Amino acid sequence: MQLILSCNMRRFNSDKILGYGGFALNQKKQPSPWGIWWIALGAAMWGLDGVFIVTLLHYVTSSQIVWMEHVLLFLFAFPVLIRKRRELTNLKLNDWLAVIFIGWGGSALASILFTAGFTYGNPNVVLILQKLQPIFAVLLAAVILKERLRKNYWKLLISALIGAYLLTFGLHIPSTSGNTSQLIGSLFAIGAAALWGGSTVMGKHLAGKVSFTTLTALRFAVALPLLTVIVLAQHPNWQIIGKALSIAPVWANLLFQTLVPSLMSLLLYYHGLDGVKASHATIAELAFPASGLLLNWLVLHQTINLGQWLGFAIVWLAVLQLSRMSSEPDALAPSLEASSSQQADLASK
Repeated sequence: MQLILSCNMRRFNSDKILGYGGFALNQKKQPSPWGIWWIALGAAMWGLDGVFIVTLLHYVTSSQIVWMEHVLLFLFAFPVLIRKRRELTNLKLNDWLAVIFIGWGGSALASILFTAGFTYGNPNVVLILQKLQPIFAVLLAAVILKERLRKNYWKLLISALIGAYLLTFGLHIPSTSGNTSQLIGSLFAIGAAALWGGSTVMGKHLAGKVSFTTLTALRFAVALPLLTVIVLAQHPNWQIIGKALSIAPVWANLLFQTLVPSLMSLLLYYHGLDGVKASHATIAELAFPASGLLLNWLVLHQTINLGQWLGFAIVWLAVLQLSRMSSEPDALAPSLEASSSQQADLASK
């Protein structure tokens, strides 16, 4: 159970920009399947958490691990933000709110809510409700980014959600019985799913405004102050933390956690997100539980049943089909271009 908690701690091209509620529609790029695979590869790297975090959990808590990672990641973020400070001057208030949402909501608060869900509620219910994350991402993308989806997307989304369920529970029906605190745990799980889904949408909102390296650095830099407050509020034993950091394997695992599942994964993720719809990205993110399942089987020798293998196959087939769908021209583009052309003709008259 502790392993599960630790793994989860973590412009349309015209002269006019369309928007809703102050959030502008990102620049439209040529459709490409590669963005989906960059996102899937980045998300798959998150699955490495469960393999290498075990050693760290013998010495420090999950929140302390995430905090120490962000302290090291700030060494990357600070020079990047200094070098690309001109990009930051172009950000408006709503952009900075999106940055805060990603850093605080996606990196810190969602993990706290998810952990609290296990404390108060039935673990099976919490895991099921967390699978609502893509639904929140799709709805927010439609409202905030005004993304339009094809009919066959919904079939793909349902298939991916079924695959995600099978990854977690296989062909078994989990027990959902609980006590009076079950409602509180369920609300925490739904809140975490909403924050993680919203982080995908806010990341897409920012992807066309700053480079992917700047966006990655912003996420790490903004999350660090809140994570510091959270760790201090837990009254950590600094002597124990100091002793842990004096052990070579602990440092090796911490550096690996920082460089691969945190830094490299998000660089790849945000690199791909610029040319991909948020509603598509949220399905590609399911590569995370798929890779985590495989690595736990290969390295930690955990048993995988037939239903979980079926879920593994469904998720990756969904990502493959999604990459093909993303490479097809958007049927909406011609009508938008025609509308823009008509507006230009009227303006000239």
